[in-house]
Amino acid sequence: MTIMIDTGNYIAAKAAVMAKPQVVAAYPITPQTTLVEGIANYVKTGEFKGDYICVESEHSAMAACIGASAAGSRTFTATSAHGLLLMHEMLHWAALARLPVIMCNINRVIGPGWNIWADENDSISQRDTGWIQFYCSSNQEIFDTVIQAFRLGEDPNILLPVMINYNAFILSHTSMPADIPSQSEIDAYVKTYKPGWELDVGNPITHGNIIGTVYYEKLRRAMQTAQETAKTQIKKIALEWQKTFGRFHGDLIEKYRCEDAEYIVLAMGAIGAESKVTINHLREQGIKIGLARVRVFRPFPTEDIISLAKQAELIIIDRNISVGNEGALSTEVKAALFGSIDQKVTSFIAGLGGKDVPYTDINKMCAFAMKKTVDHPIWYGFDAEVK
Repeated sequence: MTIMIDTGNYIAAKAAVMAKPQVVAAYPITPQTTLVEGIANYVKTGEFKGDYICVESEHSAMAACIGASAAGSRTFTATSAHGLLLMHEMLHWAALARLPVIMCNINRVIGPGWNIWADENDSISQRDTGWIQFYCSSNQEIFDTVIQAFRLGEDPNILLPVMINYNAFILSHTSMPADIPSQSEIDAYVKTYKPGWELDVGNPITHGNIIGTVYYEKLRRAMQTAQETAKTQIKKIALEWQKTFGRFHGDLIEKYRCEDAEYIVLAMGAIGAESKVTINHLREQGIKIGLARVRVFRPFPTEDIISLAKQAELIIIDRNISVGNEGALSTEVKAALFGSIDQKVTSFIAGLGGKDVPYTDINKMCAFAMKKTVDHPIWYGFDAEVK
């Protein structure tokens, strides 16, 4: 085990290379660029021995990964924001074809106006494509999750693509330490890839061809079953990691000081990490509050959300907006609770366009939520009553 102090992007590149994909196809886009540059450097030094394909667009990057995966190769790519949107058609294709492509998406604003900073609207807009979605809050979690994603996506009971999301610049370009296992340890953990299906001229088959309604419905149902199965497989795979390396990133929701909490903050990504400071600060004032950081957005942790709501009032902070409604996490939480439990939920939208959300602002949101009941989503910093 060695310590690597580097940015989230270079940590992700290290993890991807150590998983030994046979094909990496990518196109650069800020703030993802240094990730694929990192992999290119490993090509130069000989540490990465697979095929590295520089394509002309993100759509082509995903198409190349789909082709490689369909031919039986372990694949990896990375993108951000508008690059992810350009992949949209092919994201559906990868999931419906049950191809375990692994991808890092560095969460960045969708324009216009032009902005390269962090919010989650890029990945949230892909939530219905069938991809498993993780949201990381540290460089160590990025490394561990990338490695574990190969085990998860390639599991014969899953066979779905996996998207590892983390915030632009807050993590992608910020250096933090990460424990890096040896290559032999990673090899033993990841194991050799055995594709669930592959195109083979020696054993010709057709896949993804024109099918009728009955078979299409079965295909969609099988994807849903795989997503549900992933809820238990994520934890199982992470427990194996913990047994070997001593770290556990396996819960769909990371709980912090929730045991006796009367209020619980729900957030994703970097806001989830920052919220820990708020929880400690408010605990010092005698307020029983905890944090539930949602690590896995697809499959959605419905059972965990219901359990939390039975215990405490929920305070949700979204770094995204479904225009015309509210933040996506807020909508998903309310859907999970509907028909199961009637609990107060206060929702905030904050940090859009990369606006900083320090713990002092999270303090104010929590204080407001504990005093008032508001049915509509609150835009922190805009709505007069929370300024």
